[in-house]
Amino acid sequence: MIDIVIEARKASIGHGMDVKRILPFRLRRMIGPFIFMDHAGPVDIVPAATHNMDVLPHPHIGLSTVSYLFGGQVTHRDSLGVQQIIRPGEVNWMTAGRGIAHSERFEDPAALAGGSLEMIQTWVALPEKDEEAAPAFDNYTADELPIFTENGVWMRLIAGNAFGLRNDVKTHSPLFYLHVVLQKGARFGLPKEHSERGFYIAKGSIEITSRTYAEGQMLVFTKGSDPMIIAKENTTLMLLGGEPLGERYIWWNFVSSRKERIEQAKADWKEGRIELPPNDNEEFVPLPEDKSRPAGGPPPPPQALS
Repeated sequence: MIDIVIEARKASIGHGMDVKRILPFRLRRMIGPFIFMDHAGPVDIVPAATHNMDVLPHPHIGLSTVSYLFGGQVTHRDSLGVQQIIRPGEVNWMTAGRGIAHSERFEDPAALAGGSLEMIQTWVALPEKDEEAAPAFDNYTADELPIFTENGVWMRLIAGNAFGLRNDVKTHSPLFYLHVVLQKGARFGLPKEHSERGFYIAKGSIEITSRTYAEGQMLVFTKGSDPMIIAKENTTLMLLGGEPLGERYIWWNFVSSRKERIEQAKADWKEGRIELPPNDNEEFVPLPEDKSRPAGGPPPPPQALS
């Protein structure tokens, strides 16, 4: 039934800002097309330190980043010239394709007051045919995303299809991504439309077959299993999965089905061939030192939230 339980690990993205890193995990690199997942916050800092949290312009290839906020506010800028304030409940889907650079700035101190900033960042690997697609960015407001409520269960479909719900978020392969809130005692199951499925416990705790799982754990399930999930307390889950895409290589902020494409991306960023955001181009994250690792070893950790 349960294939693996992944414990979130502490990871630093610079300037003293730590996140809970869930994917990739050495024993489970992907769930469907999802290859990366970070949980940031709740963040509580003094206003004077806000700039220290900023994620400077940095590159991506071969993936889509998905930014989803529980609270707070972030300003996204990218090399397409897009400037978008990311707010709670929205979907911000950036497809890197052949290459894009973006920044994430925390420019409103009020949005950080009282530990209100909390966000989930995921990366979705692209099918091989779309890895070199033109970069794109789309924002979907909360009222564009279907919500279902029943018997102590509230859920919002972020992307894909599940439980008969669909929306217009553009994806490149079969997947599902849901924000689910369970009231204490509520019972819940997994969608059956996809072969790879799992969920991350962002808050609270649940019970499956008399065993309790808590905040900071991701549960991944075997194909065809149908667990009964019981909320031990008010609980927030992030459900995700889909159909597998095959092996992917990941180094820093680059994802590809081909090792040589990763090397090309390194050179492109180092030589300035990936453009910076036109309205945020005074600073950027340099290419990290490429330290050699044993074959099959863990990749260098991604620097950015997304």
